[in-house]
Amino acid sequence: MKKSLFTMAALAMLAGCSLAPVYERPAQPVAQAWPAGDAYKGVPAAAADAKPVSQILWREYFADDKLRQVIELALANNRDLRVSVLNIEKAKAQYNIDTAALLPKLSANVNQSASRTPSTMTGTGEAAINRQYSGGLTMASYELDFFGKVRNLSEAGLQTYLGTEEARRAQQITLVSEVANAYMTLIADQQRLKLAQETLKSQQTTYELSQKRFASGVVAGTDMYDAQTSVETARNDAAVYTAQVALDQNALALLVGSAVPENLLPTGDLSEVSQLAAIPAGLPSDLLQSRPDVQEAERSLRAANANIGVARAAFFPSISLTASGGSASRTLSGLFKAGSSTWSFAPQINLPIFDGGVNRANLTIAKADRDISVAQYEKAVQTAFREVADALATRGTLDDRLTSQQALVQAAEKSYTINEARYRKGADSYLNALVSQRALYSAQQGLITTRLAKSSNAVSLYKVLGGGWQPELPQPKG
Repeated sequence: MKKSLFTMAALAMLAGCSLAPVYERPAQPVAQAWPAGDAYKGVPAAAADAKPVSQILWREYFADDKLRQVIELALANNRDLRVSVLNIEKAKAQYNIDTAALLPKLSANVNQSASRTPSTMTGTGEAAINRQYSGGLTMASYELDFFGKVRNLSEAGLQTYLGTEEARRAQQITLVSEVANAYMTLIADQQRLKLAQETLKSQQTTYELSQKRFASGVVAGTDMYDAQTSVETARNDAAVYTAQVALDQNALALLVGSAVPENLLPTGDLSEVSQLAAIPAGLPSDLLQSRPDVQEAERSLRAANANIGVARAAFFPSISLTASGGSASRTLSGLFKAGSSTWSFAPQINLPIFDGGVNRANLTIAKADRDISVAQYEKAVQTAFREVADALATRGTLDDRLTSQQALVQAAEKSYTINEARYRKGADSYLNALVSQRALYSAQQGLITTRLAKSSNAVSLYKVLGGGWQPELPQPKG
């Protein structure tokens, strides 16, 4: 018995050879620097000691306290994020199952077997009942991992599990950015609604003045009808944005996973809420490796690489061990007494000879899966690079757009003020005032849109550079 146990231990120590290819990260299929050109001139250069975006926590990045609280609610209640967490638990359990195959499985058992022999078959002429009791430890069929099959299965399970962790990180970063964008979109639509209501109120006054002048015969009917078109346009926009604000609140509630408390809904201007921390933009492209979706793609590639080792091991012999040891007796009282010990040891060698090409086909599939994963990894890197480049190009031109739009609003305000005053004094028809009023209204709407674009770009850049993940731990009180 001792010799058999020693043999088992020696064989187990010899196991562990792996036939999986040595993993090498594919070369980055993108440039080593961000694009340059006129679109990127407005992007500030990063300081030498700039913290990578992946290390900037979202609580540090978003300065508005209400917005931070809304994000915390979303991280606690969002159903998509909850599914990601459950997928992690599922993958972890599967990895534990795969890892358990590296160790032998032992079980304790106590058995009884009884049989009756009829009197016609016994020499004594009387029926006989035979009983046998046994108990001990049993090791089920345990495969010695000479060629790394079990270890590579465990490695593939580990990489799949870690991939779900990266998927959860990606889901959280996406959720944070979606909540921030939805929150700021709600603010922008509130401002558009406020602008439409103020315009309606102003144009209603002008329309009433036109009605009085038309009734007294001072102006033609065209002035009154022109003023009415402006009123109805503003009335329509007010109704549209009233509905849009409600839709924005519904969208925010879906992201949060519950109704947003009234005290956390935005009430200020976009410029007051979207005070976001600065982002170091001039970073080398290899920092894209910090993006969780890129890391998830690499985990899939590692798992596919390990599966090649599993497929290769199928070409080689496999050795399985089954053993048991314990005690046996014809009587229950004699079980485990001196002289009742028993054991069995049954090694088995399986050598594949002919399988109709199944093993070779499985190896071809494993290699194809690895090549597919390489292409998917490279595509993930290229997509990440493109998203960052797009965000940087937008960021580089937003300041010019915002400055131009602010100047346009100022010029439109002056034009409208002059033409409105001339109309009220009867020095001009309402047509010029109407044209300038519509130009002002359009410029003000454009300014709100540009401010929202700048805030959304900052959020997008934060997301595409892989920033903002940290465990959601209870915050200290006081």
